[in-house]
Amino acid sequence: MSLLEHKLTPKQKALTINLDSSVYGTFAEIGAGQETVRQFFRAGGASNTIAKAMSAYDKDFSDAIYGKEPKNRYVTQNRLRKMLRYEVSLIEERLDRTHFPDRRFFSYANTVTTINFDKTNQGHGWVGIRFQSKCDEGYNEIVLHVKFHDKDATLQQETLGFLGVNLIYGAFYYSDNPRRLIESLYEDISKDKLEIDMIDFSGPSFEYVDNRLMSLQLVKRGMTDAVIFSPEGNNMLPADLLYKKNIFAVRGSFRPVTRVNIDMFDNGLEMFMKDTTCQNENLEVLFEITIANLRASGHIDERDFLDRVDVLGKLGYNVIISNFSEYYKLVDYFADYTNQKIGVAMGVNNLLMVFDEKYYANLSGGILEAFGKIFKTNVRVYLYPYHDTKTGELLNSDNLKVEENLKELYKYFKHNKRIVDIQNYNLKFLEIYSRDILDKIIHKELGWEEQLPDGVAEMIKERGMFGYKNELSLDEIHD
Repeated sequence: MSLLEHKLTPKQKALTINLDSSVYGTFAEIGAGQETVRQFFRAGGASNTIAKAMSAYDKDFSDAIYGKEPKNRYVTQNRLRKMLRYEVSLIEERLDRTHFPDRRFFSYANTVTTINFDKTNQGHGWVGIRFQSKCDEGYNEIVLHVKFHDKDATLQQETLGFLGVNLIYGAFYYSDNPRRLIESLYEDISKDKLEIDMIDFSGPSFEYVDNRLMSLQLVKRGMTDAVIFSPEGNNMLPADLLYKKNIFAVRGSFRPVTRVNIDMFDNGLEMFMKDTTCQNENLEVLFEITIANLRASGHIDERDFLDRVDVLGKLGYNVIISNFSEYYKLVDYFADYTNQKIGVAMGVNNLLMVFDEKYYANLSGGILEAFGKIFKTNVRVYLYPYHDTKTGELLNSDNLKVEENLKELYKYFKHNKRIVDIQNYNLKFLEIYSRDILDKIIHKELGWEEQLPDGVAEMIKERGMFGYKNELSLDEIHD
């Protein structure tokens, strides 16, 4: 955004929309009052914009309009999309398009629950807009999931109203720049009031938008701590995926994913499933990449990011992108969604970092506070060995050396099986390092292909990933 660009207040944005004679649509808000449309009524000139405003608050009445929901769950993405599409269909049905050739129709909707009187729940919900960028074009949709952090329902409602205005304004004025649109969602809203942990763009205006890159913006800009993608590259709501599940995760750069990563994952997961007696239906496995890792070269290379996620997706894995530099934050994040078992696979070097006090200088309780989170009774670390090629020594939990003042703690965690060694690892895979493979790929050296999982080398070559160059460059072809 240019330094000269003036940020409008929510009232100014609502008035701008109201004075735009081409924008016309409906507001349907469930669960937190009519906070968004109120902004447009108060701004003035709303008769040019608002076709209808409603709040089908009663569930029976809401069901009569939009249909019943499975398990009577109303604060869902499915409910929101039903609302958006139903309301647009009513506009199209009731207004003769020939009489409104220049109108761009829209429907805005939200279905949310704010904090209750006893403050035992966290307010959250779904917010979205279905709209036309051009009057003769199909409809676009922007859908997002939000979590409120204020401890007062009235403040949460006010935040929702501002967010709704920002979303509607962004849809009509920033649809050609989705990154700017995402940034604008927080105008006049403090990030400690609101978290956006999923966003999805679809429609003709966003034909070339990769939603994984849009979700990356959420983490990059501090709008949420983590986002998750399915193997197909679809954004997933963490709460839906992880709720009351057993979770097994492995962290890495995956640049590219290698046989040692998969060996650690497969053998660690096998042990985790035996330890927990869990089945696939109540288990979620995640490959985690941190923002710090993506920024290792000083900035985030989006092509490199997509290369990593695409390869993991090809192998069939869910991917989580997080702001969690320290492992205890990752475990604490999972604990927000589940009280089931949590397993984390890591290498010896990573465990040594866990036991390094310098990483916890900003915690009031220091390393003990971190240990209280990462070594909970339902958490187990599965340790993958390290082969020191210089000494020939194989490092595992038995001969790992931690600082003198932490030795007794380490022994305690090991004795209580909070730290266990991964068995059945492949010794020859311990010589594989991603950085060496990446160097070979870039310099077109031989022998890296067999160090990757089946099918990955072919994908890298075919798509020119991780700096791989085909035999003829484009310049050479033109010459």
